[in-house]
Amino acid sequence: MVRFFGHALDFAQHGDRHDSAKVLKGFGGGVLEVVESDIGGTYRAVYTVKFEAAVFVRHCFPKKSKSGIATSKKDMDVVRARLKAAEALAKEMQDDKSND
Repeated sequence: MVRFFGHALDFAQHGDRHDSAKVLKGFGGGVLEVVESDIGGTYRAVYTVKFEAAVFVRHCFPKKSKSGIATSKKDMDVVRARLKAAEALAKEMQDDKSND
């Protein structure tokens, strides 16, 4: 599973999109998720490519729902909070780059 997520993120770091990456509903095209299943369960990794500075992994978590594809409100709240933090960090990185 970790190897799969790393592979998908490597695509993102090189400006590509892995075939299994899908837009996370409610966030627009800059926030993507990849889903992987193994014997231990199903897991999701959410990341953003919205910022030029870097690819930011927002959240990795097990899928808990036994039916449906909905992501829990708790996990979506974590993604939202971490996206705000990524926006601030990307701005800081851009500002630092401008000051060099």
